[in-house]
Amino acid sequence: MNTLEKFELMEKIVRELEDLQNSQQALIQKIGKIEVDNIELGDKRLENDLPDMHQRVADNLDTITSILQYFADKTENFGDKNNVDALKEQQAINDATS
Repeated sequence: MNTLEKFELMEKIVRELEDLQNSQQALIQKIGKIEVDNIELGDKRLENDLPDMHQRVADNLDTITSILQYFADKTENFGDKNNVDALKEQQAINDATS
């Protein structure tokens, strides 16, 4: 795998982590809505289980956010260190002349 391919794969992983982060945020919102609805309904099982679910998803979100920040920084540093912009320009030139 050449440098540009590695950088592109790293960028893909960053996008996937962002998508995962968004999914976890959506889950937290959905659980919260169910918790609010259950205040009126008063179902004991939901009352007992939803706060634990909410906490586990929130913990996952914290972990994902931390990993995303770390890997986004790593990807940016890799791109800067390896002058990826110049590599992309060179590849575009090569592709245009091929």
